[in-house]
Amino acid sequence: MAKRTVKEQLQAFGLSKLLGMIRTEPDKNLMKLLEWVDRLDMGDTLLSQRTVIRNILEDESNPWNQFIKEMWSSVDDDVRVTFFENFIVYAGVIGNARLVKSREEHGCNVPWAILMDPTSACNLGCTGCWAAEYGDQMSMSFEELDSIIEQGKELGTYMYIYSGGEPLVRKKDIIRLCEKHSECMFLAFTNGTLIDEAFADEMLRVKNFAPAISIEGFEEATDARRGAGTYQKVIRAMEILRERKLIYGASLCYTSENTDVIASDAFMDHLIELGNKFAWYFTYMPVGVGSPTELIATAPQREQMYTKIREWRETKPIFTMDFWNDGEYVQGCIAGGRIYMHINAGGDYEPCAFIHYSDSNIRENTLLQALQSPLFMAYMEGQPFNENHLRPCPLLDNQGALADLVHKSGAHSTDLTAPENVDDLCAKCKQAADNWQIAADRLWKDNEAKRWKKMNQGAQPVREKQKTSVGR
Repeated sequence: MAKRTVKEQLQAFGLSKLLGMIRTEPDKNLMKLLEWVDRLDMGDTLLSQRTVIRNILEDESNPWNQFIKEMWSSVDDDVRVTFFENFIVYAGVIGNARLVKSREEHGCNVPWAILMDPTSACNLGCTGCWAAEYGDQMSMSFEELDSIIEQGKELGTYMYIYSGGEPLVRKKDIIRLCEKHSECMFLAFTNGTLIDEAFADEMLRVKNFAPAISIEGFEEATDARRGAGTYQKVIRAMEILRERKLIYGASLCYTSENTDVIASDAFMDHLIELGNKFAWYFTYMPVGVGSPTELIATAPQREQMYTKIREWRETKPIFTMDFWNDGEYVQGCIAGGRIYMHINAGGDYEPCAFIHYSDSNIRENTLLQALQSPLFMAYMEGQPFNENHLRPCPLLDNQGALADLVHKSGAHSTDLTAPENVDDLCAKCKQAADNWQIAADRLWKDNEAKRWKKMNQGAQPVREKQKTSVGR
């Protein structure tokens, strides 16, 4: 079990005390909380994040300022405090300090978040999803999942995300892990159809679990890809969660067929009305032998999402993310353990949920050994795969880069039904990569001055002016 140092215990105590204070006086104490984080982040490893949050808190007209304060009316008090504590205290201050130390000590990437599949089983069969072909042939035991989390905490990882298959096939084990690792934050990408009143009550009890519910657009688009009746089940799941004042969000895959819908203001407003606190966008990837390439979003559609998400961040009270197009904010590819990694239901350590190649397995290798394996080290050495961070991905954005990594490391395909030759996979993405390069290079050049000005604005340490306000 990961043990906290005396310093970590003192940090947790002080921040937890402040979190208790903001239960009833958020306007007064949120800035005090941020000042404590300033004080504890002595190496300025969280400087950019602190700067963004400070700008939000100081601007009452900012929609995210309104969004943060709205958390006091729409989210259960204990759930909100647990959410902030696990993100700020553990995944933020304590976890980040451990991550920096682990990376220096072991000479490899160490992830802020670990994505793992409790099972390959799924109750749906969505078009273009590899899990639809896997059935229930693979799963990790509770003990294996628990061991991954224990190893991760030792290295500094306090954020765990479930995918699949459908992770809520393993509801009981997910809740047990939430109970045992109460200082961690857990999220699941789920189709939402297995969320019922009983499970929502368990979420309310453990307080550290949030679902990201997959939705393809309005009813017609969702049911077309996920099956008749799925949309209404998703809406009902969100109603159940909202009634209990829980935190939840939407997971959206934009394709050549649905981009216009899920990039519309009408749909985003719909998500907000349904009570979603975040919206996580992914672009379709043709992973798996026989996967339909015609669903790949076109370059204009991907640029459309790039533009809309940045617009929404200025106008909509919801936290939005784009797994590909936000590469400019995290300096490129986040996979391979740089910020996150994936472990599939068969126990294979994979660099990314969309990269089904591996050279190590949980039944033979520790988490640290996997991060030091040839495949993960090749990722670390290759990142960023492009100086234009709007082209972060070694598969979709940089033709042939993934094939080079796989061949160099000797990794093998982990696809259960039909192992996919990496050269064939890259070939499927070539046209999309070539087309996006033209658009991405133009966007990168056009926005360079604006981007750097915004990213560096206020990026000077603020400790001196804050000493008196935090009692130093």
